[in-house]
Amino acid sequence: MDNLNLSKLEVSYLPLIEYGAAWELQKEAVQGIDAGTAYERLILLQHPPTYTVGSQNHPEHLLLSGEQLKKQGIALFEIDRGGDITYHGPGQLVGYPLLKLGEDGKVDLHGYLRRLEAVIIAYLASYGISGTRKQGYTGVWVGDEKICAIGVKFNKSKFRRGFITSHGFAFNISAGISQSGFSGIIPCGIAEYGVTSLEECTGRSFGIETVASELVPYFLQQFPYEAVAGAVHAAE
Repeated sequence: MDNLNLSKLEVSYLPLIEYGAAWELQKEAVQGIDAGTAYERLILLQHPPTYTVGSQNHPEHLLLSGEQLKKQGIALFEIDRGGDITYHGPGQLVGYPLLKLGEDGKVDLHGYLRRLEAVIIAYLASYGISGTRKQGYTGVWVGDEKICAIGVKFNKSKFRRGFITSHGFAFNISAGISQSGFSGIIPCGIAEYGVTSLEECTGRSFGIETVASELVPYFLQQFPYEAVAGAVHAAE
């Protein structure tokens, strides 16, 4: 692929993809973006029920045994993002921005996290919901309940200055998700606060793909790219 316009962003949606396949997809994309053979990407998707454990690994925050996980059909992955344990599952919109940061030598890693939060906060505001940041925590909150978790990895570039981002955000959409998979963990290690969803905050029903489509313009407000449709294929 020659003469790429790297200001373009491939935006794709996958209805449901197993976590391990999506993780491999991210790794391949990071390599291609770094080598200049692929556009930067925003992959929006859903996962089957899965717990992921980041670099802040606290086994006590998983409340289920291996046998219980198997019985409930919940996968478990120890992964290379920051943060503690969280849940992914149907009814949650997961976003993986795979972007280049710091090619100009100016790298604001905390600023990147704040911009991801700003995407969700602006989207919530469009439905009259006051999404906020909570001091000392990453993510987006409605009152004392988290509606969107954020955990990322900054992959050091091999061919240029800066980093390629991977992992991203998990935005709770469907009502009841806070009582399903989240009940088997202490989400992000935070026992004193709860979890909520877009449907619980609005009393309305939402299709996940519809939310994905609606969210893209808010993403582009924070990250100014030209969005193009991307065909994403899961790793076999």
